[in-house]
Amino acid sequence: MPVEPPATPWRFPDLTDPEVDAALPEDLVGVGADLEPGTLLAAYRGGLFPMPGERLGSLTWWSPVERGVLPLDGLRVTRSLRKSARRMEVRVDTAFDAVVEACADPSRDGGWIDGAIAGAYAELHRLGWAHSVECWADGELVGGLYGVAVGGLFAGESMFHRRTDASKVALLGLVELLADEHAGERLLDVQWQTPHLASLGVVAVDRQEYLHRLRRAIALPLPAPWR
Repeated sequence: MPVEPPATPWRFPDLTDPEVDAALPEDLVGVGADLEPGTLLAAYRGGLFPMPGERLGSLTWWSPVERGVLPLDGLRVTRSLRKSARRMEVRVDTAFDAVVEACADPSRDGGWIDGAIAGAYAELHRLGWAHSVECWADGELVGGLYGVAVGGLFAGESMFHRRTDASKVALLGLVELLADEHAGERLLDVQWQTPHLASLGVVAVDRQEYLHRLRRAIALPLPAPWR
């Protein structure tokens, strides 16, 4: 079971308060704080996630007005994806640091994972909160994703692939992992609905709907592999 870290000294905005929500009409809702485990968990439980700011050492906190989520019964699995899945092995939490390192590759377009972010999630993984879902082929790590699991929430952070469909196979593996007796209330958060993610079945829900689902999800037990 995950180890609960010391509580954060920081206060995040309560976005379930209509006045607070109205005062924060953009996706960016905060700047500052830290990346301690207690701070990160408080953020996820409140519907926020961190990203590095534009200035060196700055930290920003986001809660998209339109949040990308993947319904567990909504992943679009093509025949070619099923074929790819048969050629790869899905593993969980066997190469967390390697997955984060691959996601942080500076040669990738739009790369945002810096050393501070990578270190913070490594510590969350050590405490049992952050997890990787990996694709392996011929003894090599060829794709994967990582994120944070709190009860029935899985907050996806990033994914990568080195072979065709490998990141999609990891996502398929994650969906299958979450699809237990609580699947109807589990919440797979992907932050934003990009055109690529929309093609996989990701939908956008407004912030208040997301927070409503979040409250129900975090009260659920973890999926079996992470209990």
